[in-house]
This record gives sequence, structure tokens and C-alpha cells, in this order.
Amino acid sequence: MNTKKYTSKIRQAKVGFLSIVTIMFASLLCTLNASANDNSKDPISLRIELDRSVLPANKAEKAIVKISLDGLRRERAESRPPVNLVIVLDRSSSMHGDKIVQAKAAAIEALNRLASDDIFSLVTFDSNIETIIPATRVGDGKSLESKIRRIEPRGMTALFGGVTQGASELRKNIEDSRYIHRIILLSDGQANQGPRTPEELGRLGAALVKEGISVTTVGLGLGYDEDLMTRLALRSDGNTYFVEGSSDLPHIFAAELGDVLNIVARRVVMKIEFPSEIRPIRFIGRDGSIEGQYAEVTLNQIYGGQEKYALIEVEVPARKENTECTIVNAKIIFEDPISQKTSTLTAQKNARFSADEETIVKSANHSVQTEYAKNIVATTEEEVIQLVDAGKQEEAAKLMKWNAESLSKIATTYGVSSVLDISNDLEKNAESIEVVGYGTTAEEKTQNRKKMKSNSSAIQNQQETSAVITVIDKK
Repeated sequence: MNTKKYTSKIRQAKVGFLSIVTIMFASLLCTLNASANDNSKDPISLRIELDRSVLPANKAEKAIVKISLDGLRRERAESRPPVNLVIVLDRSSSMHGDKIVQAKAAAIEALNRLASDDIFSLVTFDSNIETIIPATRVGDGKSLESKIRRIEPRGMTALFGGVTQGASELRKNIEDSRYIHRIILLSDGQANQGPRTPEELGRLGAALVKEGISVTTVGLGLGYDEDLMTRLALRSDGNTYFVEGSSDLPHIFAAELGDVLNIVARRVVMKIEFPSEIRPIRFIGRDGSIEGQYAEVTLNQIYGGQEKYALIEVEVPARKENTECTIVNAKIIFEDPISQKTSTLTAQKNARFSADEETIVKSANHSVQTEYAKNIVATTEEEVIQLVDAGKQEEAAKLMKWNAESLSKIATTYGVSSVLDISNDLEKNAESIEVVGYGTTAEEKTQNRKKMKSNSSAIQNQQETSAVITVIDKK
């Protein structure tokens, strides 16, 4: 199967489980670095763009609205909000041997990176749920480290219960608005105790994000359930990692997951309003609600140097040539994690109308069209996974080819080479899916399905700094 990526943000590397989790934990701490002395008025900025700033006159037309939030980098990192971190660790029997050894070492590494006033807890799950370390201030960490070292594998995999208990530990300090709340879930297997469907885990993630809790998931090996892990992470505005095996850490992850993830805004809500004549049709890629002329998206946090965005397809009625109208109004409500003050940003976007085709083509925003193409591919891949799982390879290939052709028309009309590349890749993958599905061997099928799921999830997370990293050990 052709597994060429649709975005440069997804990189494959040869990474060990301990190494990637260690970097992940280091990144979590880096996300919290923010300066109380930053004099900038707002830690984030708001942009609204259209796929074309000039739309065809005298006929109804569909357009793509992109609403972007850009996190500003802090010039100093003299202080940060405290962290309330829980590690939820799979200790089921499949984690025996080197897996549990490295998982415990990663947890200890995370503990050692916390400040003495941070709060740390650790929950394990197998057939039973056990709170090894209740939520407590780190202090010197020595007594907590000794408890981690005594963990041994056993039993089955009650993943849902583990995450639920982890959230309970966070809630002991949830009323303290200073804290950034995070669950780190590590698992190598299928959930086989308690709730175990992607829908159930997705609902859990959606409920947690409303409390300001994000879940980062780490899937180890080829046995974990990528549907559960990605759904939980995406619905809670968290990150997800796929680690196949053990090896040394490439330097690339240190560069990508360094100090670029400084949390500069949290409890972010996009409130979007459309004039009465503009009809919002759907969010593309991202989950969001639409009711009449209003749409809304909830995000947990924005990082310094990061862009997060939402794409919305709208229908614009026929307008006369040389006129202009408002397409969308947006209001962003967010909290500064240092000052804990709530602020609001607003913006409006208008479009002009012309009967001149050349003027319309020249007004095209290639960046928005490219993001649209990526998200169309991501949503297509989600459908393809369901079809191939059901043995409908030909139907899956047909869907991919149809979307490839649609994207090719956009690329040709507006001269967008990046969209053409995406279209060509989708066409090639369609041919592969039609012939061999995910692959020819059981291992290849498992690996390629996980790659497709990870790539799709990364794009749908709709942020410039990738939230999904696929790491493959091919030794």
C-alpha cells in the first residue's frame, strides 16, 4: 500500500517507547512555560480567511471559511502555571518484560521533570483499577518514585475505567484555576474490560475537555486499538502517539517537541455567526456544532507558535456584480493561563462579487484551499477505514477516486500545485486499496491501518504543530 503522507507535519522515525514518551513528557512541561511579564496585549490572534476573496456574481456559490487562532510566543519563560498531571498506565499482562520496564522509567522521567509544587498522580489498570499514587504535591519525588518501581503487569485491560479514575484524581484540584490539567494514557492493548467502543471513549473525551482536561494517548506496538486512542485524544483536544517498537530517539523529535508548545491560552471557545442570507453547511474535519446561523467550537488550549483552526463550508446566495457582503463574524473567548483573565477577540470577513473569471481565480487563497484538500482526504480516509474493515474495498477505492477527481478540478482551476499533489496521492492510494486493501500480510495490514488512522487524525486535529506522531521500528 502507498502510505505517502498528505502533510509534512507527520513524520515517521525509528523511535523507542521510552524515548518518545520521555520527549512527550518534556514537551508537556514546555507547554506550560509562559511569562507573567509579557507585555503583549493578547497571547493569541484571530484571523478569518476565505478560499476566494472574490466570488462569482449572479449565482449561488459554496465557499470555505477558515477561522484561525495563532498563539504568540512568549519572549520570556520566567514562570509557568502549575501542572496537575496524572499518568494512567496499562499494567495488563501484555505489558510484561521490556514494555513495563520502559513504561515505568518513562513515568519516573516525567516525575523528575516536575517542580516540587506540581501535583502528580498515577493510576494503573488491568482487570482492576488501582490508584498507586493519589494526587499529591511532588516534593522531592523520592517516595513517589519508589512506588512506581514496584508496579508489575497482570490481568486484562480496563482502559475506560483507568482514564475515568485518572480524571477523578485530577478533579481533587480541578477547582484551583491556576492548574493545567492533563492525563497521559499509556497502553499496548485492546480495551477488553468495561466500555470499549470508540464512541464511548469519544464521549468520555468530550466530557473531560469541558472540565479543562486533555488526554494524551500513547499506543505501543501493533496490538493497541488506534480507533479508541485517537478518538479519546481528539475529542479531548489532546495528542496521540503510535510507537511500534524500541530503538534510539532520533534528534528530530527533540527539535519538533522542544519548547514550541508553550500554553498561552486555555478554555478557548469559537463563537461564529453568519448573516441571515449565508447558510453554514458543515464543519470540515473538526467537530463543531451548527444551529441555524450560529456555529461553535470548543478548544482546551493554544500553544505559543501554534495555529489552530476550523474550516466551515457555507452557501452564499446570488449577488450582483461589484457588490460586497459580510460572510462571517467570529468571536473568540479565552483565558490567559498566567493572569487567569478572560478576554475576547472579534473579527469579520467580507467577500466581493465579480462576473470576471480571471478576477475570481486571482483572488484564490491557495493556503486555505490546501487545508481544505487535506481535510477532505482525512475525512475520506475515516470512511475508507470503515469500508475496508467491512470488506468493501472497491467501494472504498471508488470514494477515494471521486474525491481525488474533485480536488484535481480545484487544483486545475486555481493553479494550486499542492492540491494537485494531494489529489494524485489519493488516486494512487485508491488503486492500492482496491487491489490489496491495507496490505498483503497480517502485519502489513495492521501497520498500514494504524498509519492511515494516525495520518487522518493528525490532519483533523487542525493545528500547525502536529499532534499525532507515527513512529515505526523496522529493525
